Amino acid sequence: MRLFRLLRILSVSVRFGLEEFVLGHERVRVLRPLINAALFWRRLGRPRAERLRLALETLGPIFVKFGQVLSTRRDLLPADIADELAKLQDQVPPFPSGTVIAILERVYGKPVGAVFSRFEPEAVASASVAQVHLAKLPDGTEVAVKVLRPGIAQVIANDLALLHVGASLIEALWADGKRLKPHEVIAEFEKHLEDELDLMREASNASQLRRNFEHHADLLVPEIHWEYCSTEVMVMQRMRGTPISQVARLRELGVDIKKLARAGVEIFFTQVFRDGFFHADMHPGNILVTPGGQYVALDFGIMGTLTEVDKNYLAQNFLAFFRRDYRRVAEAHIESGWAPKATRLDDFEAAIRAVCEPIFDRPLKEISFGKVLLRLFQTSRRFNIEIQPQLVLLQKTRLNIEGLGRELDPELDLWATAKPYLERWMSEQVGWRGLVRRVRQEAPNWSTMLPQLPRVVHRYLSDTGAGRLQDQLDGLVAEQRRQTRLLAVIALLLALIAGVLLVLPR
Repeated sequence: MRLFRLLRILSVSVRFGLEEFVLGHERVRVLRPLINAALFWRRLGRPRAERLRLALETLGPIFVKFGQVLSTRRDLLPADIADELAKLQDQVPPFPSGTVIAILERVYGKPVGAVFSRFEPEAVASASVAQVHLAKLPDGTEVAVKVLRPGIAQVIANDLALLHVGASLIEALWADGKRLKPHEVIAEFEKHLEDELDLMREASNASQLRRNFEHHADLLVPEIHWEYCSTEVMVMQRMRGTPISQVARLRELGVDIKKLARAGVEIFFTQVFRDGFFHADMHPGNILVTPGGQYVALDFGIMGTLTEVDKNYLAQNFLAFFRRDYRRVAEAHIESGWAPKATRLDDFEAAIRAVCEPIFDRPLKEISFGKVLLRLFQTSRRFNIEIQPQLVLLQKTRLNIEGLGRELDPELDLWATAKPYLERWMSEQVGWRGLVRRVRQEAPNWSTMLPQLPRVVHRYLSDTGAGRLQDQLDGLVAEQRRQTRLLAVIALLLALIAGVLLVLPR
């Protein structure tokens, strides 16, 4: 099976002239005349980037998805290829309705008519991993039913194995290959594909995002009907709205487009910095807009997560960028270990300034973030900065947000829109509000620990009072001093806790 898939990949590669990417490497240039002579019959009229995109679309959904992720790695790709890969669309023909019915009856153990009062056999959306049908529950609730594509797991496994082979070739042929961590990037991609193959996991992602934005006025997330969900089937509230790409239609409906663009930026930063849990597939096909100007999120198979360390590092970098404090940006990279400790701070600061200074005080329509990212990654290569695979999805999402912003309001000042939100978030994290919030979070634990302190101290004193303390006078004196210091520390801790508890609101 894998051998046939490899032969298929080679065939498509030859058809679209992808050997050009390999023959351009100096280590195999001796083969160039031989291969060009063997393929004399072929006519290639399109640019290399377009041929690569068409080849990935021909090879199928997994290569399309990987191309989409790869388009965010402008450290790895020339600008023309990255721009072309960003056009890849994850759309494939639906599988037959008879197969859908068979899957549903196997999952539910009963006829589809006994589960839904109405089920539409024609899919309303079809992608690489699953497709969506509209239906109605027995109580009249309108729902969307997502069904996993049969046999997709084996296809993904085979294609991922071949992608890892390609990653090994990159490491072997490219001097920068190991620094760019191609295997780690594929592993990150693999992890999220595995998540997409379990629709219960996607349902839980949707449920979490809905809970995070339960009281948010600008984002709606469908409710999950858990009693109808399984690893192969996901049933959720049917959502209505206009695709966000239809800007003219949104204007006709009276939607404030400029406000919509600003809300999109705030939603993005809220997901990333408040929750550390963000929708990582925010292309226009996954976003609707209600007549009231609210976003509707769809398709929760790919979600990104960030640790507290990642969130604080990113927030400090964003805020330093917005304040044009390039020295702080350089320091943050070195402190986090992403840049070598021996990096000259002044050189690194100057390089970052040269990249970022030209783009400030300019609207989105005048900024090419692709070129900015390219220059940033060229800088990272120069200073041997480690690429962080866990941030690839965040970068992909940020590029999606940029594209949406450019479509909605080319005059949007991204910096002015985002800066107040980040300053407020940083204040809540590291200011006095952050201290109060953390005290509130820890107070229940303290209420459990405080009554145990006397017993813990008594046990400690009893254990250390035996044996050596009784045998050696010098040891006894030293231990008594240590115990005195310990009791003083405990007393101070109790006083601090009592003081904090007194100032907390009741």
